Amino acid sequence: MTGIAAIIGGGVIGGGWAARFALMGWQVRVFDPDPEAARKLDAVMANARAALPGLADAPMPPEGPVTLCPTIPETVAQADWIQESVPERLELKRKVYQAIQAACPEAAVIGSSTSGYKPSELQGCATRPGQIVVAHPFNPVYLLPLVELVTTAANPPARVDRAKAVLTQLGMVPLHLRREIDAHLADRFLEAVWREALWLVRDGIATTGEIDDAIRMGFGLRWAQMGLFETYRIAGGEAGMRHFIEQFGPCLSWPWTRLTDVPELTDDLVEQIASQSDAQSGAHSIRDLERIRDANLVGILRGLKARDWGAGAVLKAQDLRLGGLPEALDDLADLAAPVPTLDRAVPLDWTDYNGHMNEARYLEAFGAATDRLMAIVGCTPDYIARGGSYFTAETHIRHLGEALAGARIRVDTQVLSGAGKTLHLFHRMWQGDTLIATGEHMLVHVSLATRRASEPGPEVAGPLARLAAAQAALPVPEGAGRAVGPR
Repeated sequence: MTGIAAIIGGGVIGGGWAARFALMGWQVRVFDPDPEAARKLDAVMANARAALPGLADAPMPPEGPVTLCPTIPETVAQADWIQESVPERLELKRKVYQAIQAACPEAAVIGSSTSGYKPSELQGCATRPGQIVVAHPFNPVYLLPLVELVTTAANPPARVDRAKAVLTQLGMVPLHLRREIDAHLADRFLEAVWREALWLVRDGIATTGEIDDAIRMGFGLRWAQMGLFETYRIAGGEAGMRHFIEQFGPCLSWPWTRLTDVPELTDDLVEQIASQSDAQSGAHSIRDLERIRDANLVGILRGLKARDWGAGAVLKAQDLRLGGLPEALDDLADLAAPVPTLDRAVPLDWTDYNGHMNEARYLEAFGAATDRLMAIVGCTPDYIARGGSYFTAETHIRHLGEALAGARIRVDTQVLSGAGKTLHLFHRMWQGDTLIATGEHMLVHVSLATRRASEPGPEVAGPLARLAAAQAALPVPEGAGRAVGPR
């Protein structure tokens, strides 16, 4: 599902929306009167290109074009989704909606990135109230999957369903609130923590750095993968949540926090917080901090993805939606051509101190290509569960070029031989039309019961023989059989 996305307001949030839509294949039009809009948008797009594609283990769609438009009518004409991300002033937003609805298709969804206004407030003076919903994302929009979808009775169910479908196809998790409330859901939690943190700084209990350490070194790690209630359920031990509440519930009546009271943001307190923050983070520019944040998030998200857990499960589901690589022999258009076995971007966490893909990751990529080829010829998870598989006996990788973070790489695989117990593969890794690496692999079919070499079952031997016979006429690849040493 792709189309035309119109972004009204190209700042941090609007730029993040533009990046997510574009990298998921949508045409994107952006309106922002800021004379620096193009430069700022380019910076966000550069960060997103380096980060988002690396979350996918499936081929991403071709990036959609991003165009800055001079007026709102030109931006929203023919748009399928319109995302408003202008400053948090209600009268300004309502004025923008009037301009949008005068020029946009009636079928378009108009989403607002507002973190505080309820949709009924946004719909107040609208020509078509049912067209406007709250779609509140989290920064960086191109990485974090959560988006709070808040609607009213004015929104037709079909439009709400369409909004959910679009957001899901973007790789996001639309959290549909049952009813509207000021600041929606997540920001109410953030506001509570923020208020308590302000008191802790003002009262000299902790610095901004110490408060951040308390979060990122402790409960923040638990929250990142398990949330609040599930974390506390585990804290209750084998008896679970009931025991936790019985044990710690009385603490709620103790004067531990000052959440109902807010310190006055005096000049002295603002200066105290700002100076501590400068001391804590001032060694890095904002752009440096953004890139550090993105790299950390990619590492956390990919770690969760490996466990198919939390936000990582969302990424796995998005890979399935992206698809794009053959699953079985019948999916191949030409058996006599090298088989496409990998198509992905280089993740941030695959790079080393030289800024390019670490040598171990070449092996990981070729290993994934081998797994794909095995599955294509019938060595699927079900076959492996029945006791047969291939073990790699020998590998030779040639590094012919380098790949930087965010670069799109693809691998095609040629079967050099596949008779009997052995499988001889030759992988080529490409970046565009440039060959950057090759991997030659000799595998042996084994019985997982005995851990010894064995003949493959007919469900593997048959398809593999077909593929090997079809590729027998291909030229022997340059570099096949090469030993390590001077040329």
